[in-house]
Amino acid sequence: MASFPSSWPCGVVLALLCSLFLLGLASSNVYIVYMGERHTDEPNLLEDSHHQILSDILGSKESAKESILYSYKHGFSGFAAVLSQSQAKLIADDFFVAYADVPEVVHVVPNRILNLHTTRSWDFLQVKPQIVDGILSEGHSGLGTIIGVMDTGIWPESESFKDDGMGKFPSRWKGICQEGNRFNRSHCNRKIIGARWYIKGYEAEFGKLSPSDGIEFLSPRDAVGHGTHTSSTASGAEVKNANFRGLAQGIARGGAPSSWLAIYKVCWATGGCSSADLLAAFDDAIFDGVDIISASLGSPPPLSTYVDDALAIGSFHAVARGISVVCSAGNTGPYPQTVINTAPWVMTVAASTIDPDFPAVITLGNNQTVVGQSFYTGRGLNKFHPIVYGADIAATNIDGTSAGSCDLETLNATLARGKVILCFQSRWQRSAAIASKSVLEINGAGVIFAQFPTKDVSCPWSFPCVQVDFEAGTSLLTYMAASRKPVVKFSFSKTVIGQQLAPEIAYFSSRGPSSLAPSVLKPDIAAPGVDILASWSPASSYKLLNSPQTKASPFNSKLDSGTSMACPHISGIVALLKGIHPKWSPAAIKSALVTTASMKDEYGQHTVAEGAPHKQADPFDYGGGHVDPNKALDPGLIYDIKPSDYVCFLYAMGYNSTAIRLMTRVHTPCHKSAKFLRNLNLPSITLPELKQRMTVSRTVTNVGPVNSIYVARVQAPAGIDVSVEPWILTFNSTTKKLKFKGSIVGLWMRVIEPRELMYMCSMTNGRDFSFWI
Repeated sequence: MASFPSSWPCGVVLALLCSLFLLGLASSNVYIVYMGERHTDEPNLLEDSHHQILSDILGSKESAKESILYSYKHGFSGFAAVLSQSQAKLIADDFFVAYADVPEVVHVVPNRILNLHTTRSWDFLQVKPQIVDGILSEGHSGLGTIIGVMDTGIWPESESFKDDGMGKFPSRWKGICQEGNRFNRSHCNRKIIGARWYIKGYEAEFGKLSPSDGIEFLSPRDAVGHGTHTSSTASGAEVKNANFRGLAQGIARGGAPSSWLAIYKVCWATGGCSSADLLAAFDDAIFDGVDIISASLGSPPPLSTYVDDALAIGSFHAVARGISVVCSAGNTGPYPQTVINTAPWVMTVAASTIDPDFPAVITLGNNQTVVGQSFYTGRGLNKFHPIVYGADIAATNIDGTSAGSCDLETLNATLARGKVILCFQSRWQRSAAIASKSVLEINGAGVIFAQFPTKDVSCPWSFPCVQVDFEAGTSLLTYMAASRKPVVKFSFSKTVIGQQLAPEIAYFSSRGPSSLAPSVLKPDIAAPGVDILASWSPASSYKLLNSPQTKASPFNSKLDSGTSMACPHISGIVALLKGIHPKWSPAAIKSALVTTASMKDEYGQHTVAEGAPHKQADPFDYGGGHVDPNKALDPGLIYDIKPSDYVCFLYAMGYNSTAIRLMTRVHTPCHKSAKFLRNLNLPSITLPELKQRMTVSRTVTNVGPVNSIYVARVQAPAGIDVSVEPWILTFNSTTKKLKFKGSIVGLWMRVIEPRELMYMCSMTNGRDFSFWI
């Protein structure tokens, strides 16, 4: 049977930065039996073969029916079932070699439990809801495309999902509107054209989930808010006068408001998502007929191999059928090698900032002021209150470091009552939300949380909390030491646009290089993911604090941050490009986005990456750069990839040839060569080690003017020599694809990005195609 490089146990994560909580890998009694590409187009025959395998293992057809959770039969072949470890091993080993009529098993994977990770942004990207003179503007906005969102479900009553002006869904659509708790067919419309929910894998691990406690809905209805947020970001309808408690007021809309939405609920408010459920969602989405899959999911380091990762498996088969798959890069930055979702066939998205700011002024008793950031717009601190440092009011037997960061149950309640507490972020307590909860529980008046500089506001909105940097926090300590009775008061937070540099790469955004495939540049691209306003579920208990519930409005919203928020921005833009260029492959669309992305901020300066310290961003922070949707409409040249090239990539990675053959059911002549890894036709070139002269090749396809001339331009750092052959590429009506080679030599080498930039001479249609090293 097939054998693979050893895999590492890990949980898959769905990004929700503000309410991250961790679950361990369950002691799994559910296994995914992956059998690769379908050996027949008859779903019933596939399902019968799955039952036959289980019947032979378990002894009867009745036992097989009780054991099986999902039969994967549309996009690929396999099943998920409740098995013992020994039964799973029998299936994985040579048990079926004697049965020639039984399809072989590629791999048996334990079910993994996934955790939750987690507008102005579209105006910032200059995306307007049709194309006039080459610019996206009123009229065209993803018409004819279907975005499948794999997340926590949807709140269908939100104004973001009204279907005014939406046409009837296409005849190719095969999806359903699956009913359940507080969700029936009437909740689907001409906007939400399909909705499914998946819980068999989750319940097989943790037992039955009851909706009676009001925490969750056994239906596509969203109890968390995360899925509603990502869906409305990608494809929400226009909502006027949208705001979050008076902040970020304006018109909220998704990137592709004319796209249809298909919802696949795979994650649950009670504690995560099952990879068996996720793979079932991919199988159905392929059958249903989506054009794009948006999934803020992935495996944190150590990364599983591409045949152990449910998302990598599902996305491989989706991309092979022309479906673009967009994923988040993860929220464990700014440390290197933390990026997730590193498969070359998916688009991996980093998070960046946009230009709104939410300043709040802290006034000291001596009338000096300190400016921080806050989402708090309530009352209670418009008059002076005493201020104390957390370390000075530590509870009994609590050390000053823990109290100084205002960790839970570290402060003296008597000394904190009615006071503003100054807290400093520490290695062990990094959350303003935790500090706020700690102070609220002992009846403190408010929190000032000093931390590393970042534009991501992590203070909760429901309690007086202002976030400042360490310098401002230190100045407050100096004032407190010099005053006999130090006092402070807060102003209300407000929205200010255009006063801060943007975009910058967010501190939390996971960084490359890939720890699994260093020759594949990840992330691919950056998009807005900090303080993003979008629709939210009114059933969500996202508040860490015990503040009163506010009355839900038709546009219940939240400002949220994470690569989860960046991912649907790219999903919406992919829908726009797919609507304009319906014949482009997923690789072509990714190439158009990556090669036209910007490495400069809105003032023409090099993009900055938040970190310790801040630095000039590089491709391991943002891939090709920050997305520029309008330029991506006309990329000039694209780097296209056939599914068979991904097969050869897996060969070059060292996977078993029999296993790869089963994945595709198509014979693809490939060789296990390290050269193929660097010559995969990606829109970037990554050389993990450069110890001698290396030659890389790429093939470009002209999608610009028929008669075009491109001239190579090289920008190389000191110590690196790069030559390109041929130096000039000439395209005409008969020559649409050309190959070029780059020869690189130097003492060390990190990343090269082939990019084509702008018209050099409009009379001759000359353009650059450039190496950036």
